[in-house]
Amino acid sequence: MVNMFTLMTGQAGRSGFGSASTAEQVTRGIDASNLTAIITGGASGIGLETARVLALRGAHVIIGARNMDAAKEAKQLILKDNGSARVELLKLDLCSVKSIREFANDFLLRNLPLNILINNAGIMFCPHQFSEDGMEMQFATNHIGHFLLTNLLLDKMKQTAEATGIEGRIVNLSSIAHRHTYKGGIRFHKINDKSGYSDKRAYGQSKLANILHANELSRRLKKEGVNVTVNSVHPGIIMTNLMRHSYFLMRLFKLFTGPLIWKNVPQGAATTCYVALHPNLEGITGKYFVDCNESKPSSLARNEKLAEKLWDFSEELIRWASAK
Repeated sequence: MVNMFTLMTGQAGRSGFGSASTAEQVTRGIDASNLTAIITGGASGIGLETARVLALRGAHVIIGARNMDAAKEAKQLILKDNGSARVELLKLDLCSVKSIREFANDFLLRNLPLNILINNAGIMFCPHQFSEDGMEMQFATNHIGHFLLTNLLLDKMKQTAEATGIEGRIVNLSSIAHRHTYKGGIRFHKINDKSGYSDKRAYGQSKLANILHANELSRRLKKEGVNVTVNSVHPGIIMTNLMRHSYFLMRLFKLFTGPLIWKNVPQGAATTCYVALHPNLEGITGKYFVDCNESKPSSLARNEKLAEKLWDFSEELIRWASAK
């Protein structure tokens, strides 16, 4: 659970960092010049800040973005801050299996190493709608898209880790909202049904899936003896474009809660950057982090059988979408 006292006070946890820490602070002194990172949704919000800070630490950053105009503006902002930044842009629409495959192929054709994959992009609280492939939009974008992308890039990450001796890291952005989902966690038999659909619970379902995916992949990689870790994070509550479907509700919530539980964007990117880069996390895998410290997710998120079932279900959905 999130510790409300440390959240509101910014008090540092065991890592030495807390809710008030920024992405620059948690990566200070880290040299990432030998690393290549992919960040989905790096054109705005905490994704952009994550891309900026990783580039600031020397990493070669590839931003996967649906809106290429916004991505170009984001790249210019990064270069304005750091003229020597290595930043590339690739088109990526996570609600399209075709686009995800094209993105992966485009990246692999560049014959670059891949040390870090940050599954950051997402949508939140949208009304019931379908993706290009006929899947419920929040589940398709937030989970299935990243599940497929990770699988397509996994061999490259394994090869890079083996060739360089540098640990690979995968970071899934989840949310405290993973605790507010449907009964049983995932509506396997009603994943696309409009009946009973709740925009809030559907979001929670997708964020639960992010943790389950990270945990199951972590278990599989450990069994293989692969030098790649997989963790999930809750970035905090930040007012970004992610909240466009619930802007007025969130503004009202912020008005009543005040600034105490809210983070700014540099603070919101801190946990992602910490888990992606900090040497203290070497060998740590299958964990969930809040405010740059390991935290305990819900019992559903820790359910190994549920994670295995979700993995098989996700593969089946992708096969179904790819055959259309």
